[in-house]
Amino acid sequence: MLSSSSLIWIGVLLLGLEASLTRASDFQHHAYEEMVRALFAVQSDCPYITRIYSIGRSVEGRHLYVLEFSDNPGIHEALEPEFKYVGNMHGNEVLGRELLIYLAQFLCEEYRAGNERITHLIHDTRIHILPSMNPDGYEVAARQGPEFNGYLVGRGNSKEVDLNRNFPDLNALMYYYEKQNGQNHHLPLPDNWELQVEPETLAVIKWMQNYNFVLSANLHGGAVVANYPFDKSREPRIRGKTISSATPDDKIFRKLAKTYSYAHSWMHKGWNCGDYFDEGITNGASWYSLSKGMQDFNYLHTNCFEITLELSCDKFPPATALASEWLANREALVYYMEQVHHGIKGMVYDENNNPISNAVISVAGINHDITSGTDGDYFRLLLPGTYTVTASALGYQPFTSMVTVGPAEAVQLPFYLKVQPKGTNLNVKSYSNKKGSSTAKIPPTNLGPR
Repeated sequence: MLSSSSLIWIGVLLLGLEASLTRASDFQHHAYEEMVRALFAVQSDCPYITRIYSIGRSVEGRHLYVLEFSDNPGIHEALEPEFKYVGNMHGNEVLGRELLIYLAQFLCEEYRAGNERITHLIHDTRIHILPSMNPDGYEVAARQGPEFNGYLVGRGNSKEVDLNRNFPDLNALMYYYEKQNGQNHHLPLPDNWELQVEPETLAVIKWMQNYNFVLSANLHGGAVVANYPFDKSREPRIRGKTISSATPDDKIFRKLAKTYSYAHSWMHKGWNCGDYFDEGITNGASWYSLSKGMQDFNYLHTNCFEITLELSCDKFPPATALASEWLANREALVYYMEQVHHGIKGMVYDENNNPISNAVISVAGINHDITSGTDGDYFRLLLPGTYTVTASALGYQPFTSMVTVGPAEAVQLPFYLKVQPKGTNLNVKSYSNKKGSSTAKIPPTNLGPR
């Protein structure tokens, strides 16, 4: 639980955010064309800190547009972490889509107004906002509107496929490797995986592979809770009871979930939508087991830590509710982004100061490694404490350092690796590249909010 001083600090920060969007008339639902116009309007108002790009198209050909915020748009700056928000994965869960449009407008307006907190965030972070991963599903849901929208109408894409049940299932492979002391990160994808996923899923996976994201959140609706990995249970249900399925980074995931929950106006209170979640957070599998979900895939295939944010009881709230929902989520959306700057980060060099990409960064006691990016920089989210950290790469001697992490900005911990002498056989981590996938049968209808 966050301390009282932390809550006071959050309150002080909230007072520092001027309410750019306050009039009820500013809040409305955005159809696809209106959403696109809103994103390009932000880019026009803040051309020097934004960029719009498409990561692909939906089944019906709609662009999946991303709005990027950075002091150098389009460029990865070494030691500057990459963050992403994804909304509207389920087409009929629309609040996240609207909140991300408002967030984009807010960041631009506050930057132009000289807000020091927002300026610092944009200068030190590369932020990517995908308001709608499922624009086709949204259009189906929007035709019925808030008053008559059914629980499933527009949930899937144009082919009625649930995109949060459409990612390659890496959990089964991970749970097998745990027993065999095998690979614990960047798990390989099954053969012909591109042919097994929807265009929207394919676009997002390629996006993850092309950007070294560090932290992410996926915005949903139908409940009010911050959900963290793993979503898929390691074991079958026992006597009808679900069992928590913790990642090796369970403590940091719980902290990330609480960060959003306590910064939200009421999520942390627990009682919402007829359900109770202690402190407004839950382990995904403890709630109900979900296979082929996006947040687990982030953790198992990339360097990115992602949680799922359920933000409203009503999947398609009326426009009159949007202003209050924005005020309830605004501070949490900003505060969560700031968490990308905790833990450790650094460069991995060789003896000639050349960056080493794909170096493995291991933390003793946490069985989940991350890797350095193409520029040789790495980012490892950690809670405050003292850690033993090892950097290793093929052809180089591993190097180990001790580091103490505090509650403030990430500690910089560079590594300089020496070339491995010929004829030596050092204990450098290496894993089989054998591809694998789960053969377990997945129940066809697990259609909770996620």
